[in-house]
Amino acid sequence: MAALKTQTNFEVQEDLLSMLDEAATRYNLPSRDKALRCVLDYVARDGDWDEVFGKTRCLRCGGRPGWTNGT
Repeated sequence: MAALKTQTNFEVQEDLLSMLDEAATRYNLPSRDKALRCVLDYVARDGDWDEVFGKTRCLRCGGRPGWTNGT
């Protein structure tokens, strides 16, 4: 049984919304919200937190476009 959900707001770049939309479409998820919950569940259970949060990544520095479909 799914837990109760709490509605909240996050600030993310437009390219990340596109990424979540792509994931929802590709994996037949009902929404980008569900795609985000999948990512968070993965990080919570299987992710290496030092790898996820301890490494600096910049998809938008130096004129980079951020996430693009297929990358």
